[in-house]
Amino acid sequence: MTAKFAQWTVHLMLALLFAHELDAVTQSEWRLLYVLRDLSDVQGRWWFVALHVPLFWAVLTLVYHPSAAVQARSRIGLALFGIVHCALHVRLQADPLSTFSSPLSWSLIGGYAVAGAAYLCLAWAAQGVTAMPDASS
Repeated sequence: MTAKFAQWTVHLMLALLFAHELDAVTQSEWRLLYVLRDLSDVQGRWWFVALHVPLFWAVLTLVYHPSAAVQARSRIGLALFGIVHCALHVRLQADPLSTFSSPLSWSLIGGYAVAGAAYLCLAWAAQGVTAMPDASS
């Protein structure tokens, strides 16, 4: 994997995730979260935003960790989360509390999943894997 393209993909994943979370505030996403859904909108918004500070700090700390192993695992986790996150939004699409229906919302959600899949493909290719191992080996 070219380091420059991998770094670009990580930055794209982070940008799409952070922009999605900005959109999530406008969509009152806390109403979909079991921990926050019973709070008033004022309290839910406050906790939703406040909890993203340590969450974003942890994500940034891990994906730029000085240990190459921690950094690699964290970036793969970030990529996998993008795909799982998209699947969760698809699953919640019919929920009346979900208001993620605009092209912008779905571009951010889907774009993060696509960037995550691209990063996983790059990481897989960087391992020199060209074919699945033979089951009889």
